[in-house]
Amino acid sequence: MRQVRTGLDVEVDGATLEFRYGAGVRGPLAVFRTLDAIRASLLDPQCSGPSPVYSIAMDVRREEDEDALKASYLLFGVVAYAAGKLGKEPIRSQGHVHATAPHSGWSPPELYEIWEGNAIIYAQQRTTDDPGRCVAVTAGPGEKVVVPPGWAHAAINADTKQRMVFGAWCDRQYGFEYAGVRAHGGLAYFPIVNADGAIEWILNGRYQAADLEQRASRSYPELGLDAVEPIYSQYHNNPKSVEWVAEPQQFAELWPRFAP
Repeated sequence: MRQVRTGLDVEVDGATLEFRYGAGVRGPLAVFRTLDAIRASLLDPQCSGPSPVYSIAMDVRREEDEDALKASYLLFGVVAYAAGKLGKEPIRSQGHVHATAPHSGWSPPELYEIWEGNAIIYAQQRTTDDPGRCVAVTAGPGEKVVVPPGWAHAAINADTKQRMVFGAWCDRQYGFEYAGVRAHGGLAYFPIVNADGAIEWILNGRYQAADLEQRASRSYPELGLDAVEPIYSQYHNNPKSVEWVAEPQQFAELWPRFAP
């Protein structure tokens, strides 16, 4: 298993998906998402699978960054996904849109960095009957994925045989909107694990037909991101490098043509 630098001393308990923080790092106890909590967005709401499905710790930080993070409305989260499947689907989140942050007036973007395992970040422009662009980005350890403002999205564990862990920069005034996703019984595409263990996609018939763009992760020089340095370290060394997560208006002209 490839080990990556994360910029934070955080470990995941393999049995419980709880988080342990090293010296100088603070964070809360994990919040767990059960299978029952996400059934409404699954291809088979009655399926079996591991529960909890994943764990989340929001506001993980180095002690010396605490005040600055609050002032900038930035929030760092760590998420751990179980191994296994949810019926025919891989382990995944239910999908949501970020609620508008009062301080900016924007539905914030999100910056993911995969720490362990293999992930697919799925995103679609809208949760109306016409989902707009639909994109599935594969990413491995150390790789980064940006979901633009206002897009519905979900993170997927692309390998059923091992857990998946990622860190993410979010807006401190975060909130999740599920109404559009739940009204359509999920996102526009369902991921399916085929007989070889690879991920295939099935269109959700509650949406209009839309093409799915599948691509590997990329670098984001247009956002000023370093492709190699961990995203927490980038903040710690230069807080302005990720402040656009809480201030997406900095790139207002970029987002309409942005490719995740």
